[in-house]
Amino acid sequence: MRHDELWDLSIAHMDCDAFYASVEKRDNPALADKPVIIGGGRRGVVSTACYVARIRGVRSAMPMFKALDLCPDAVVVKPRMSVYVEVSRQIRTMMEELTPAIEPLSLDEAFLDLTGTARLHGAPPAVMLARLVKRMKAELGVTGSIGLSHNKFLAKIASDLDKPRGFAVIGQAETQEFLRPKPIRLIWGVGQVTQEALERGGIRTFEDLLRWDKRDLMVRFGSMGERLWHLARGQDHRRVTRNAPMKSISNETTFNEDTADPDILDGHLWRMAEKASDRAKAKGLAGRVVTLKLRRSDFRIVSRRQALPDATQIADRIYRVARALFDQMPAGQSYRLIGAGISDLVPEAQADMSGDLLDPQAEARAKAERATDAIRAKFGENAILKGRTLR
Repeated sequence: MRHDELWDLSIAHMDCDAFYASVEKRDNPALADKPVIIGGGRRGVVSTACYVARIRGVRSAMPMFKALDLCPDAVVVKPRMSVYVEVSRQIRTMMEELTPAIEPLSLDEAFLDLTGTARLHGAPPAVMLARLVKRMKAELGVTGSIGLSHNKFLAKIASDLDKPRGFAVIGQAETQEFLRPKPIRLIWGVGQVTQEALERGGIRTFEDLLRWDKRDLMVRFGSMGERLWHLARGQDHRRVTRNAPMKSISNETTFNEDTADPDILDGHLWRMAEKASDRAKAKGLAGRVVTLKLRRSDFRIVSRRQALPDATQIADRIYRVARALFDQMPAGQSYRLIGAGISDLVPEAQADMSGDLLDPQAEARAKAERATDAIRAKFGENAILKGRTLR
């Protein structure tokens, strides 16, 4: 490829191509030319889909029944997360050989800053990134797309321009011309609600955004307004941060069939709280906010949050707060997904420091949970189970 700034740019975004599906096709060559969907049963949602299925209109997070209507000959494969995690670890090792400045966004994508590495490698960042994706294909059997630019915002946009097996470049000189006609939905993190708010203000493209004064954007959209003003001009001063702080810890599950059964929902809610608690304890973190997530039978997402007097990582406490939030929902409502988690994270040393005057048994339950954790650590996670887990 040719570009006037090709040897000067050093901020990259690498995004694997249909990662889960690529791993499944690698491990089962019979799937090579077939449409493959990774997900649950007919009542679940699509985790990811290969490009053959995407041509038919299948997309991530789409209800499985809709995906199968669009692509009835698809092969549906249940996720094998342990396998995907291992392949992701191998890709991360390859990245580490290029630069220590890596900011993972998920198992299959990351930002890389290769500034100043040309002398070390004897080649500019563009060449090293091309070698990376070539090596991924040769050694791991998965492909990836590279976006190369002068900041994170543009690198992420670039990585999606030429998928799969893409290598796209956005230089500083062309930034304004490139962005001007593009829709504002390209901005990472702009969801449907924000997009609708922008459209109500007559903002549909970056060119529309450029017409707004910074102060007016901030008055109308708050702190997001200032960010929009800079992004409209292709400005993003965020650094590639190796150890970006985790913002939340949560778990969720999708049911094979919608359910309104309170006992079934309660059992799943406990399991999600327990899994979130286990992850928080493993990472030495606690949260000051408990979140409940539900997906109704019409696929609408409902989310509720409750701030705590002090942070917690105790499953019992996460569950009880999430259960109280659930009890506020309309009785008899059917759900296809339930989840629980914590956010506003702090070190575990700051967790569960005060007692609960309204629940004098809380401290005893917390001590029992710590003892249970020790037994599970020694004899396995199923050594002790709460009765509600069996529902």
